[in-house]
Amino acid sequence: MNILGISCFYHDAAAALVKDGHILAAAQEERFTRCKHDPAFPTHAATYCLSMLQGGAMTIDAVAYYEKPSLKYERQQAFTQKGHGVLGSTPTKYAQSADRLLATFLIELGINPKLVPVLEFTHHSSHAAAAFFPSPFPEAAIATMDGVGEWETLSIASGRGDTIEFHENLRFPDSIGLLYAAFTDFCGFKVNSGEYKLMGLAPYGTPVYKELILETMLVRGNNTLLEMNREYFSYVDSQRMTSEKFAALFGVRPRRPAQRLSQKYMDIAASIQAVTEDLVLDVARRARELTGMDRLCLAGGVALNCVANSKLLHSGIFDDIWIQPAAGDAGSAVGAACLAYLKQIEANGTTSKTIIPMNSAYLGPDFEDKEVLQAIDSSDFRPNLSIQHFQSEAELVTTAATDLYEGKAVGWFQGRMEFGPRALGARSILANPMLETTQRDLNLKVKFRESFRPFAPVVKAESSAEWFSLERESPYMLLVAPIAERYRLPVDESSKGLAKLYHKRSIIPAVTHVDYSARLQTVSKEQNPRLHAVLSAFESLTSCPVLVNTSFNVRGEPIVCTPEDAMRCFCGTNIEVLYIENYRVEKTGDTKVLDSKFSNQFEKD
Repeated sequence: MNILGISCFYHDAAAALVKDGHILAAAQEERFTRCKHDPAFPTHAATYCLSMLQGGAMTIDAVAYYEKPSLKYERQQAFTQKGHGVLGSTPTKYAQSADRLLATFLIELGINPKLVPVLEFTHHSSHAAAAFFPSPFPEAAIATMDGVGEWETLSIASGRGDTIEFHENLRFPDSIGLLYAAFTDFCGFKVNSGEYKLMGLAPYGTPVYKELILETMLVRGNNTLLEMNREYFSYVDSQRMTSEKFAALFGVRPRRPAQRLSQKYMDIAASIQAVTEDLVLDVARRARELTGMDRLCLAGGVALNCVANSKLLHSGIFDDIWIQPAAGDAGSAVGAACLAYLKQIEANGTTSKTIIPMNSAYLGPDFEDKEVLQAIDSSDFRPNLSIQHFQSEAELVTTAATDLYEGKAVGWFQGRMEFGPRALGARSILANPMLETTQRDLNLKVKFRESFRPFAPVVKAESSAEWFSLERESPYMLLVAPIAERYRLPVDESSKGLAKLYHKRSIIPAVTHVDYSARLQTVSKEQNPRLHAVLSAFESLTSCPVLVNTSFNVRGEPIVCTPEDAMRCFCGTNIEVLYIENYRVEKTGDTKVLDSKFSNQFEKD
């Protein structure tokens, strides 16, 4: 039984393939089109998924769509002027004609919608399915939190075996996701893109406005999870997220993207982050109360807030949690495919219908050495490159560890691409976390991004408890953990705002945020053998089993997908060495940025 799942027409379009209960493949469209958060029908991602089947499109038994356009249209008509609010990225004409659009695109893929059933599931059903069915839990409470689907913005459910039962929801315009998005926009970052920047900015501030937000903008309790005071928000019927009253409350105008970050905006970021953490805990308590279960599965864009996730994990409300690595709308393609698979299996009268849990997020395409060599040789800058091909795994690992020890920024392109927003050691940039200059150099010379943004560490799973205060694995970079006390350094805590950047806080300063936290990825030998081996080799040189792991891209660019993408990014940045499958590529001469125009082609997010 082969099911193709589709998510598209709002943001982060994606396709996923479920084959006989296995999540065989999944990818976001942006990785192929090079358009960040591409909302278009995922023709390229779906084509990749179909390539994993011997019979291609002809062997698809059903197509699953991640939401119900008719319900979305109903909400748009009820709340927006002619269907165009700030949420108008999905226009009403789409909602009215989605079935026709889907049919047209499916035919182009070689799937006849008159012969192959196209099943639609509600937005939060797809999120809930993506959260629960791929999880390791046989039963669990489920919480999905995002901006908005059709009507729902939050849902609480319980999952048992092959079924999901919904218990409670929150409806538009009340929304934790849109609340956070409004503050994201007010602080000068893009909605549905810059929320992680707001989260990263929060530790530079103090949550002095937390009580003000709770008292004026929100109503908690009152038989509902959340009620927002609409006098402060205008996303329902205008092209703005916040009202004039919102700005007046804080005594500052909405920040322009290029405007200097003042302490006021940092304090606002800290305040809404603190509020969001409290709201997530409220949802978790309600989920525990409604379901009586001791484990929780999470999905929806709010579940990408790793700081809130960690507060939830350590709250003790649930014994354990599992978060879908592609928690946003892209992951809904997986959820819809799982729902369709179970529905089709049931319709066929088959009793064995279990979805196999995910054991990694490496669900994207991979490439053979011959394809890699072709990309290298076809580069416009081939004369400026030296190439080494490794026949020995040990030699590759040792050489990579030595490059990292010497302080080089290393492009790391290995195996199947990750599914979801995080680079997890397949399409990554690696660096030495022990050097004080690493964070500044990566931000300004490689990533071309804001200086305040922290970098994440990747650590050997068996060493994580020694270096970080987290007694569990974190394979998907969806939790934060404090640096262990033994590795911290004393600092002057009187510094404010961005001045906090200039203090060395631990012996791994490149991955230590200003509050001593780190967005942690653990990696075991089973999960990623080559990366684990490099960590071990680096540890042999430094006594440190930790590396910087950041996504292989520049600001505004999707994470690289193909060898050609990797070569372009490598040549257009100060990345000094590229390990691309079994090849090592290094720039010769003194010029490190071979293509000075590369980063200019991407719209800064």
